[in-house]
Amino acid sequence: MRKNIVAGNWKMNKNLQEGIALAKELNVALVADKPNCEVIICTPFIHLASVADIVDPAVLAVGAENCADKVSGAYTGEVSAEMVASTGAKYVILGHSERRAYYHENVEILAEKTKLALANRLKPIFCIGEVLEEREANKQNEVVAAQLASVFSLSPEDFSKIILAYEPVWAIGTGKTATPEQAQEIHAHIRSLVAAKYGSEIAENTSILYGGSCKPSNAKELFANPDVDGGLIGGAALQVADFKGIIDAFK
Repeated sequence: MRKNIVAGNWKMNKNLQEGIALAKELNVALVADKPNCEVIICTPFIHLASVADIVDPAVLAVGAENCADKVSGAYTGEVSAEMVASTGAKYVILGHSERRAYYHENVEILAEKTKLALANRLKPIFCIGEVLEEREANKQNEVVAAQLASVFSLSPEDFSKIILAYEPVWAIGTGKTATPEQAQEIHAHIRSLVAAKYGSEIAENTSILYGGSCKPSNAKELFANPDVDGGLIGGAALQVADFKGIIDAFK
């Protein structure tokens, strides 16, 4: 059975003290009212060790927002998968649309990052999705197929450790949201691509999250779709009440 997952992506927000306070507040809320899904918070690198130390792993897991495509060495400012894992983090977001757009991460770079993450026992949350022009040209299916090339080179055993996150880039931070019907349609298509590559059993066990202006008000409707297994949450993950409202959509 595939897992239902709600993952928060803090992006470049919260200084260290604010981040620790947010993680503590969320942890208290989830210990008091146990979630009916897996909950992950993906924080900036500077928070990882502190946050991993204070959360209860029974209710809350910790992940990074990125890792380097190199093992180690003279790469000033980079953070390796091994370093991420050493903090106690268990997950890492890879291929986020902002990394693709602003830092020019391509299929080859992301394939390398994915392999290094897996080699260090991190579970990648691998993001795919189209921009507005691609959606308007009805090219979303081919865009996600091309982006999946980064992880479709993996062995079936390694691919089965991947969580996919579909993010309609046109709906991130814009207030626009894919309709539940649009979300289900593309999630089902993504699952069919996985099935064609790895077989129906692995496809059925792959969690596919929706990311793109998911809020407490629309989470229940989005998550009710058979192929939407949770959410990768941006802005709403920075407020405990909003994030908890989305987590509670699985209750």
